[in-house]
Amino acid sequence: MTNKKEVVIITGISSGFGLATARIFRNKGYKVYGFARKPFNEEGLISTSLDITNYEAVNNYIKEIYEKEKRIDYLINSAGFGISGSIENTDLDLIKKQFEVNYFGTVNITKAVIPYMRENGFGRIAIISSVAAVFPIPFQAFYSSHKAALNLFGEALNIEVKPFGIKVTNFIPGDAKTNFDQNRITTNVNEQAYGKRIEKSLTKMREDELKGMSKEYVAKIIYKNITKKRPPLRKTIGKSYKILVFLERIFPRKFINFVLDKMYGFSKSK
Repeated sequence: MTNKKEVVIITGISSGFGLATARIFRNKGYKVYGFARKPFNEEGLISTSLDITNYEAVNNYIKEIYEKEKRIDYLINSAGFGISGSIENTDLDLIKKQFEVNYFGTVNITKAVIPYMRENGFGRIAIISSVAAVFPIPFQAFYSSHKAALNLFGEALNIEVKPFGIKVTNFIPGDAKTNFDQNRITTNVNEQAYGKRIEKSLTKMREDELKGMSKEYVAKIIYKNITKKRPPLRKTIGKSYKILVFLERIFPRKFINFVLDKMYGFSKSK
C-alpha cells in the first residue's frame, strides 16, 4: 500500500490528541477524514460534525467515504469528554451522555468501518484510552469506567477481527497538556458532604496535566505504533506511566487504592 492513497478516519479531530494525530497523518501524505462536535476546517483535513451517537448517520457517512476512496485503512477513536463530581451527586442523564459519546460513539464508528476493512483484508483501529482506565480516579469514576470498558472492547475486538487482517491497539496515555480540562463538565449540585475534597482532587489533576506530555508527543507514539506491521495490543504512553501500569500488576489492589486515596481522594480532608 502507498501512503498517499491510504485513508484515515479520526474522531475528535478538532482538538487534543485527535487533531495532533490528524496533522501527522496528513503531513505523511494520508487522506484524512474526521468527526468533530462543531464545524471544523483545516487544510488537508476533511471533517464532518455528524453526531457519532447516531449509528445510521455514521454508517451512511462511512459508506460514502468508502465508495469514494475504495478503502478505509485506519480508524483513530479519540472523541470524548470528561465529567467530574461524586458518584452520588452526578446526574444520571449526564452519565448516560458521557457513555453515549465516549463509549457508544466509539462502538458506532468501529462497527461501521469493519466491513470495509474486512473486505480489503487490512485495517488498523486505535482506541485512545487512559491510565485512568487502569487506576480508578475518585470524582471521575465514570470517565475511568468507560475507558476501562473501551480497553476490554478493544481487546475482544482484536481477537474477533484478527483473521481478516485487522488489528486493534489500545493506547493508554498518562497526563498530557490538552484542552480536556476546559471541556470537563463539573456537576453543579450541592457537594457539601464531600467538603473541599472534589476541588482538591480536580486541582491535583489540573496540575498533573499542566506538567504532562505534549499532545504532539502522544500523537507521534500513536502514529508510530498503529502503522507498524505488527502493532501492539496495548501501548502505555509516558515512561513514568509505564512503570505505574507495570507496578499495578504486582502490588495488591488494596495498596493501589490506598495510594490513589492519598493522591486524589483526600479522605482525611475537611
